[in-house]
Order: sequence, then structure tokens, then C-alpha cells
Amino acid sequence: MFALPLSAAGRSLTATHVCRLMCFSTSSACWCIEHQDNEQQFLSALFLQEYSILEDVRQLTEAMKGINIVGPSNAEPTPRPPSPAMYQLDIVLKKGNNLAIRDRTGTSDPYVKFKIAGKEVFRSKTIHKNLNPVWDERVSLLVETLRDPLYVKVFDYDFGFQDDFMGSAYLHLESLEHQRTLDVTLDLKDPQYPENNLGSLDLAVTLSPKEGDVKDATMLLRRNWKRSSKYQSMRLSDVHRKAQLWRGIVSISLIEGRSLQPMDNNGLSDPYVKFRMGHQKYKSKTIPKTLNPQWREQFDFHLYEEQGGFVDITVWDKDAGKKDDFMGRCTIDLSLLSKEHTHKLDLPLEEGEGVLVLLVTLTASAAVSISDLSINMLDDPHERHQIMQRYSVWRSLHNLKDVGVVQVKVIRAEGLMAADVTGKSDPFCVVELSNDRLQTHTVYKNLNPEWNKVFTFNVKDIHSVLEVTVYDEDRDRSADFLGKVAIPLLNIQNGERKAYALKSKELTGPTKGVIFLEIDVIFNAVKAGLRTLIPIEQKYIEEEPRVSKQLLLRNFNRVRRCIMFLINTGCYINSCFEWDSPQRSICAFVLFVIVVWNFELYMIPLALLLPLAWNYILIASGKDTRQDVQAVEDLLEDEDEDYDKDDKDPKPGPWEDSRDKNHILEDMLASWHFEWIRAMVDSERKGFMNKLYAIQDVCISVQNALDEVASYGERIKNTFNWTVPFLSWLAIVALGLATTIIYFIPLRYIVLAWGVNKFTKKLRDPYTIDNNELLDFLSRVPSDVQVVQYRELKLDPNPSPNKRKKNNPG
Repeated sequence: MFALPLSAAGRSLTATHVCRLMCFSTSSACWCIEHQDNEQQFLSALFLQEYSILEDVRQLTEAMKGINIVGPSNAEPTPRPPSPAMYQLDIVLKKGNNLAIRDRTGTSDPYVKFKIAGKEVFRSKTIHKNLNPVWDERVSLLVETLRDPLYVKVFDYDFGFQDDFMGSAYLHLESLEHQRTLDVTLDLKDPQYPENNLGSLDLAVTLSPKEGDVKDATMLLRRNWKRSSKYQSMRLSDVHRKAQLWRGIVSISLIEGRSLQPMDNNGLSDPYVKFRMGHQKYKSKTIPKTLNPQWREQFDFHLYEEQGGFVDITVWDKDAGKKDDFMGRCTIDLSLLSKEHTHKLDLPLEEGEGVLVLLVTLTASAAVSISDLSINMLDDPHERHQIMQRYSVWRSLHNLKDVGVVQVKVIRAEGLMAADVTGKSDPFCVVELSNDRLQTHTVYKNLNPEWNKVFTFNVKDIHSVLEVTVYDEDRDRSADFLGKVAIPLLNIQNGERKAYALKSKELTGPTKGVIFLEIDVIFNAVKAGLRTLIPIEQKYIEEEPRVSKQLLLRNFNRVRRCIMFLINTGCYINSCFEWDSPQRSICAFVLFVIVVWNFELYMIPLALLLPLAWNYILIASGKDTRQDVQAVEDLLEDEDEDYDKDDKDPKPGPWEDSRDKNHILEDMLASWHFEWIRAMVDSERKGFMNKLYAIQDVCISVQNALDEVASYGERIKNTFNWTVPFLSWLAIVALGLATTIIYFIPLRYIVLAWGVNKFTKKLRDPYTIDNNELLDFLSRVPSDVQVVQYRELKLDPNPSPNKRKKNNPG
């Protein structure tokens, strides 16, 4: 029987706790009484049964420390060490053996999924045209219970069609030894045809107990518990801080490759490099026709593990019209590198030839944090003053990478979209700044959630865009999108609590809901200006580009608008020569003579200052010179309408004869695209998938090229019409300095200084990364599409009384 002490560890066991304990399961209680050495199993059963009364179970756990279990023999129970709250499961997906054939070419394009408790926790990369693929991918998972097996499924990737099932297997975690790496071979089976041999997978598995609080671990992994929002907000900041905040930064410079393996018929290759560390990825540019490529690219990864981690590196040969060729792989073990020191690594490629040269530096973590609304640093006058001093003008040359700090208060949302069948949603909010990504806890069964969280980010580029996205949590599949806003840091009004209307995923139209944010940005203007002239940081987690008929047409129309502007300008100049307007031709002739007679070199940057000054005067007088953005906005609205039309069944009618040229071009592209697909599906040739990939690659290349050309034209225009005042003022400062230098310093000295700098740059720093300051500056100026995406939507002017009351806090 149980001997219940009146006090255990300073706490009394109440009658309520006893009733909960005795009522939870009579059979389980009797079983524990009869088996005196299974006290810990009984306690574990309590945790599994009583999720909704977690606080009571916690007190019962402490009280149970003083309980004596008396069996028939009155023997003293043998103390057993408590089971760990969580486990860390480290898996190395090595390779597959003799996998099933799913393509007509006699091969497959396999990839692997890991699932635990019905939820996908990992997906491998796809190995094309291989029945014995080698992945060599590592993943670390946090597991709360060992009763749920690891479900491994293999699929064959098919572009444009549903992926084919290639087999599955279960790995029972209870059978694994702790703290020991085991090589496991899983035989793949099809549940519908269990007698078929579908090959096997080779894994290396390590299961390690992980110390931690049972409450925190359970709340992190089983987020579908029903609990009060007050209890939920008490501990989730600590849980998410452990799960999301990184402990350091891995700075990697890809310098060059030496003696790589030739993959093309001409004895050369078109190499590029892929880096992967956990969920973070980076892909370098392609260097054509060389075995000794010079990349000279720099990027940063976040380091989450205290003991380091692994960076997986693969080298590929770019092939137009078919799948890229694998050239070799290598790995960086970060635990072997010392911190705050730059390491030059010459990494030989495995399964290939050649060497990669990299510079790797491990540095301390950036200033990121998560806290509750009642605890934030900028509300403390003393801490705010210290931060202001840290980014004052007098410290402009100290740590140029530390530009500033931004604090985001995610307060609440209202009127969100109902994503569940119950008419409710389980919303959580993700806040992203470049490659920094943090998220709130989930508020369950609520369309008006309150998060009251404060996120603090380190600002490395003042031209970054803060993205706030609201998702609906789903246990068995990926989260559903509910809404998003994108806010450039330079558009933020400090300390203003503001309601932002949520937009669609493409940020081109509204969606249901409003989110309330309060944002503060403190930065050093000198550092921000200098940072503008270095390459912009690339995002490591981005959606793969895909072929889109609407996007292709949109980019085509944008390029056409830029070309038409140049044509119209040329026609205007030509009309001066043709004397279409005598008055205009006389003025142009007089101006031409005066300028040529008095021309000096310093007048070139001075002439570029004139349109900046003229547009500033027009904007100051209330005349907006940015009408072209409205045309792009109308184009995006038409695109959204096209998406809506695609969701409906079109009906034939007389409208077919009265369409404009854009719709005719649209239909031509659509018919061309699908005719090609239909022709290749009907054919039995082995190169079907290769041709399909070739068409996709060509369309994506054309689509991206059009976007790049149009974007640079729009960015030049937006620099002169003061779309971003900070950048326009920076252009004025740069052009003013250039005018002054050219006016006072002879041209030969300027050219001499430029040449000496170019010739000695490699001598001063052999691993320097070249860049073009003008292109880096233009990359910070938003294109017309981005201007529309970043523009705030107007809120509903007639909200309900309840919303009107909430819109005026305080």
C-alpha cells in the first residue's frame, strides 16, 4: 500500500491530488502496487495520461519522492535513476542499396522522409538517376518518448507528377542502446505487397539521453495540449530561447577550387558548390569552363550547438538541359576549429578529384533574444541610453559589421482566417530579418491571438526587410499560411504601436486579419552608409524558382516599359535634330553649344545631381513623380485576377475574339508549354525527363534574366525619384564628393591611385572578395515590384465596435 507523507520536499499532498492519482487508472495503480520495483513506470504513465493537469502532476511527482511502496514481502524498494525527460536522436543517412525502379529509364530519383508520431521531421535531398544513392546527410532530432518508432519512407521524385512510393521501414527506438553509435540496415517494404524486395537503407544511429525539465520538453514537443494561455506564456519564452537562439556565427569564405575533375567533353567543367548545415543552405555561383575556379564568395551560418557541428559541402558541374553532375564532397567538423580565429582550410574532395580552399571563422553570437512584453531592454531608460551611446557617431569606425539593433514587439492579431474545420486556427507568428528567424508560441483555437512577445535582432544591413508571417499550426503536416507583412527597417517609426493589414504570400494583395506591432530601430548612419557599398547578404532558405506563366508575362512587360522609356527618350532627342518643334530645337542647340564649350570632367557627377535636386523640389512641393509604380501595382492586381480565373473552369464564348495582345501572348505560352508536355508524355523516348528539365531550366533562366534587367532599370529610376530617401541622400553625398575630388585633383592622380589599388589588392590580401560598389548600392534600392510589396495596405475604415475599442490601446 502507499504510505503518503504529510509533507514531501516542503509541499503537502492535497486531497485533490490524491483523487486525481487514484482516479486516473485503477488497473495501473494496482499493477504498480504489486510490482514494487516499477515506481518510475507508474510515474511515466501518469505523465502520459494527465496532460491537461500538468501542474498537478508536477506536484505529485515531488510528493512521490517520499512515497514508500510496500509489497507482500515488505522489502525496501530498489532506487532507480529517473528516466531522462528527452532524448537526442542523431541519424546519419548513409546510402541506399538496390532501390526499386520507378522511371522508364530503368532508374529512380530517390529521396527519404523521416516521420515520428505522424509528423515529418526530416526530408533528404534528391539523388537523381541512381538506385544506389549516397546521401551522407546528418540530422539531430529531439525525442520525448521512445514508444513512437521512426518511420522511414522513400519516394521517387517526379517533376510535374505525384512522387512514386519506393518502400518504407520502421526503426524502433526502444531497441537502441544509449550513448552508442549503431549501424542499422533497414529493409524497405511495401505494406500492400510485403513479399516484394525494394532494397535497403544504411543508417548510423546514436540515441543519447538529454537532460532537461520535463515540463519544458513536453511543451516543446507536444504543443497540442489544452492549457490556459496564462500558463502557456509563462514558460514558452525559455523553451523557444533554447530551441531558436544560436550560440555563434560560422563565417565561411569560398575562395577557389584546384584541379577539379573534368566532367564535360571539352575536358573542362562548370563547377558550383553547395553548403549545408542543418536546415541552412547556400549555393555559390557557377564558374564556366574551368578546373580551377575562383569564387571568392562570403556567407554566414548560425551555429546552434555548443560543441560545434558539421558543414556538408558538395561540388557539382552545371549542365544545361540535363541534371547536374556530381564532382565530389567534403565535410568541415566545426568542433575541431578554435573560436575567434580565421582558419585556412584546403579540403580534398571525396568521391572526386581536386581541392577546395576556404576561410572559416567562428565568432560569438549576435545580439538576438526573446522575452516577454514586460521585460525588454529599450523600455529601460538606462539600457536605452547605453545602446544609443553604442551606436553614436563617435563610434562609427568601431566594429563596422554591427550597424544597429531592432526590437520587435509582437502584441496580437485580430480577425485571422479560419484554417481548421472547427472554424478556428492555431496561430503562431514568425519574425524574420535576413537570415535571422524567431517565432512565438502557438495560441490554440483562437482567431484573435495575443502573443505579447519581444524579439531583439542585431542589424547588419539597415536596408534589410523585416518579415512577419502568421501561420496555423498543424500537427500532421506543414503549417498553413495565414498572412504576412514586409516592413523595410528604414520605414519604421520608432515606438509607434501600429496595426498592419496582412497580405497574401506574394505580398501583392490583402488577406484576412490584422497584426499589431511596435518596432524600434537604433542604428549608426555612418556604418549603414558604408555597409551599403558591400555585397548584400543572401537568404539561405528560399523557395526554389519555378516556371510561372504570370511571372514570365509580368517580367516581360516590365522590361518592355524600360525599353519604351529609352526609345521615347531617343525619339525626343531625335526630334530636336529634326526640328519638329523649332522652339525646342533652338533651346537644345544653345544648351549643346554652352555645355560643350564649357565642359569639364567634374560636370559629369554634377549633372547627375540635377535630377535628384529637381525631383526633391517636386516632392517637397507636393507633386509625386512616382506614377510608374501604380502601373506595376495594376499589373500585380491583374496577375492576382489571373490566378483567381485559373481556379475556375473557363467557359468558351465570344470573348475569345476580343482579347488584347497580352492575353493572346498568354494563351500562346500556355498552349506551347502544354503541347510540349503532351507530346513528350505520349512519346516513349528515354529522354523524356531530360527534355522536361531542359524546358524548365530555359524558362526559369529567361524568367530570371527578364526580372534582373527590369529590376536594375527600375532601381536606377527609384534612386532619382527618392523612393528611399536614405539612399538618395547617400547618392547625393557620393556624387558631391566625386565632384569635389575631380574638381580639385587632376585626373592623372585619380587614375594612378585607382590603378595602384587594383594592382596591389591581391598582394595586400590574397583572399579578398571583389565587388562592384555601384551594383551593391543599386541592390539596396527596391524595384517597382518590391515597392508594391512593401507598401502598407489601408485598414478597414469602418471596423466593428469591438475592433474599434481594441485599436486604441491605453
